[in-house]
Amino acid sequence: MKLHYYPETDSLYIELRAEPGAETREVAPGVDADFGADGMIVGLDIDGASKLDLSSLGDRCAAVGAEGGVTAPRASYR
Repeated sequence: MKLHYYPETDSLYIELRAEPGAETREVAPGVDADFGADGMIVGLDIDGASKLDLSSLGDRCAAVGAEGGVTAPRASYR
């Protein structure tokens, strides 16, 4: 998992899989999900990211992986 923050648009892209999206769907107001050709989610685009508390995102993702959910390496914040 990689995090990409774009200050010019105040958006955060959470890359879950290193492949291009084939389709984008709005899943909530200000949140778009990118799906690969196989129908699996490849990333999330979040508008208004500076208003969110993302300080523990990596820890939360690691916890989900430990519980048998999505397995992803710890996030690196850049």
